[in-house]
Amino acid sequence: MTRLFALPLAALALGAGAPPAAETDGASVTVTITELRNAKGVIRACMTTQEKSFPKCRGIAGAHAAKVAAHEGSVTLTFEGVKPGHYAIALLHDENDNGKADRALGMMPKEGFGFSRDAKVRMGPPKFSDAVFELGEEDKALTIRMRYML
Repeated sequence: MTRLFALPLAALALGAGAPPAAETDGASVTVTITELRNAKGVIRACMTTQEKSFPKCRGIAGAHAAKVAAHEGSVTLTFEGVKPGHYAIALLHDENDNGKADRALGMMPKEGFGFSRDAKVRMGPPKFSDAVFELGEEDKALTIRMRYML
């Protein structure tokens, strides 16, 4: 019987001198992107608190950017160290990895796109208010569906 108690006590004793776990500087936001039509190029993601910079948030303070290789079907990416606030995410399936959203006839997107809260696209990108979500101290997981017009 004493052996049964010895193992848990030994484990506690070993952990007693260990330093506390490091605190993170914010939450993580994990995004699962679904309905990718192919594995060409990359997925570019932008997450911002700035309404005026949505959906293009390059070079904006407080914006988070991520890039991951595309995979047919679905792919996951994570933003780390995100402070609490109200955010919106814009995605681009940059199939030719040229760093921009290619368009047909100057306006129709040729590549895939997606937005947090599955915000609807009408005659242009959705408003920040349609894509915004709240992030607190806890990690968050979202799913965003990739859409293609051509």
